[in-house]
Amino acid sequence: MVIKLDFARHDPAHCLAPGLFRALRKGERKTEKLDVTYEYGDGERLEFSGPEPLGADDLRVLQGLVAMAGPDGILLHPEPADENARQLWLNLDPKFDGLKHSSLVVKSSFGMLARETGMTCSGKSYSLIRESIERLFKVSVFVQNGKRRAGFHLLSFVASDDASGHLFVALNPRIAQAILGERQYARIEMSEVRAIKSDPARLIHQRLSAWVNPNSSRVVALTTLAGYAWTGTASASTTRKRLERTRKALLELEACGWGFTHYADGNVLVKRP
Repeated sequence: MVIKLDFARHDPAHCLAPGLFRALRKGERKTEKLDVTYEYGDGERLEFSGPEPLGADDLRVLQGLVAMAGPDGILLHPEPADENARQLWLNLDPKFDGLKHSSLVVKSSFGMLARETGMTCSGKSYSLIRESIERLFKVSVFVQNGKRRAGFHLLSFVASDDASGHLFVALNPRIAQAILGERQYARIEMSEVRAIKSDPARLIHQRLSAWVNPNSSRVVALTTLAGYAWTGTASASTTRKRLERTRKALLELEACGWGFTHYADGNVLVKRP
């Protein structure tokens, strides 16, 4: 099947939250948990928690689902009449103010999701996609805005069939609002997502896509760019290695049309195509 998706309309808060998606060491998912709090915009607070940290692989799968929900998503209302739709809504586990908002359902296949995100169409890729969707499903999100509070799962993973390759996934109401144009959104170019190979480049790309508008430029420190991929303190040696890997990641993005001018003071001028 021909790749057709040009871009994803993503929620900026999910893209910009520091540490929500990060580079992971081997075995880290067995020892660490997800616990991220992000102050976004004017007095809005988002809390993400889950039994495992999220990596670049999970970011990639979520980008694909968000992109696929744009042209093909099925609108899911808070009071669905259909029993299957009702179960989808209940699996999102909306709380408080989250009960008032609609969601979007992606009805597709592992093969389509793999193709749209630049993954190989293989049994191994489909297993990795399923594992990522299940990790994303386990993440709880609470949004505090003044005295109003909303809660839901990051995803509602309802059903998959390894034999047929079919999958059904409901996106949370906040992401759905961005896709539907009901709130501000970050435009992520899917051709770039498909071209990127390394985890650091993928993590940095999403953060920059939510921070720099198309055909615009901004200045940021190289150390800040490294922090988009790696969190926490590090030794001087590890920091040097991270900065070198960050420079290599920027070369990947340059191949996608982005521009980076490095200054002597450690800052970088980022130009988005």
